[in-house]
Amino acid sequence: MVMNIDQIMEILPHRSPFLLVESVSEMGEDYIVAEKNVSINEPYFQGHFPMYPIMPGVLIVEGMAQAAGILLMKDMKDQNVLPIFMGIDHARFKREIRPGDRIIYKVKLLQSKKEVYKLEAKVYVREKLAAKAEIMAGIKR
Repeated sequence: MVMNIDQIMEILPHRSPFLLVESVSEMGEDYIVAEKNVSINEPYFQGHFPMYPIMPGVLIVEGMAQAAGILLMKDMKDQNVLPIFMGIDHARFKREIRPGDRIIYKVKLLQSKKEVYKLEAKVYVREKLAAKAEIMAGIKR
C-alpha cells in the first residue's frame, strides 16, 4: 500500500510543523516503509544549530512513532481513535540527519497484546542506519 500526504493526514492527527512523515512507499500487515525529505526550511533548524543544522534526536524518534502510528491505524481511520506513544527503549543514534537528507523509516510490529504494541523502528539515510529504537504504542478510544 502506497500513501501520499493527504492519505497520511486522514490517519494521523499531527499537522505541520509537527507532521514528520510525508509518504509511505510500502506497507504490509506488520511493517511499514515511510519517508520524509529534510529541508533547511524546517523551523527547528533556526536553533538546532544555526551554524551546523542537525535534526534533533527527539524529532527522529517522533518520526519513528508517527510511522508506527500509521501502521497501527491503517484500518482504524474512521473509528475516532488516536495512536498514543507510550515508550521507547534502546534508542541509538548512529549518524547525523541534515538538511537535504531523505529519511527512510522502517517499522516492524514485534508483538501486540490487546491495544498495546511493541515495534522495532529503524531510520536510514542514504541506505545507512541513522537511528534505531524499540517503540511501545497504544490506541486511545
